[in-house]
Amino acid sequence: QARLVEAGGGSVQPGGSLRLSCTASRDTISSACVGWFRQAPGKEQEGVATIDSYGTINYADSVKGRFTISKDNAKNTLYLQMDNLKPEDTAMYHCAAQCIYCSDSVCVSPNDWGQGTQVTVSS
Repeated sequence: QARLVEAGGGSVQPGGSLRLSCTASRDTISSACVGWFRQAPGKEQEGVATIDSYGTINYADSVKGRFTISKDNAKNTLYLQMDNLKPEDTAMYHCAAQCIYCSDSVCVSPNDWGQGTQVTVSS
């Protein structure tokens, strides 16, 4: 398994932006589908976005048009650009790699997980 290190979380006002990054300890970002999950207290985990090895991207309806997933294979890094943030985006965000497959915005059975980075959107 690869170690995934996340960064970029924080506290912002509604309408603000953040860019999350997830860097792998070995070459794993490019080899299979990867993605981002989020989970708020008392709510189920939600698949936010995925990107596969061919560059195919899927987003959850709740973030479509506001979030952008991308990756830099040379840096073994996955990104999530989050614009026009809303209070309902508040959650712990986790990156996931080595998905067995991706079903729309959900990474299924990932082999690697990040530790999570907190995103808080409030006035």
